[in-house]
Amino acid sequence: MVVNEFDERTVANMEVALERACARLPPHRNDHATRRFIAEQIVACARRGETTLGELSAAAMKALHMLG
Repeated sequence: MVVNEFDERTVANMEVALERACARLPPHRNDHATRRFIAEQIVACARRGETTLGELSAAAMKALHMLG
């Protein structure tokens, strides 16, 4: 489980990054599959040691652009 893999601050940053990115999605695109893809990109970023809110948010925004 991801929450056991990272410290509390990192998990909080990950949640904020995900919510900020998903807030930019049009309602018809804000579904489970899209959120999961963005979340996976955020987790990959954190696993590389990039755990600041800025780094995680950048990964989330990159995921949004990948979705087109």
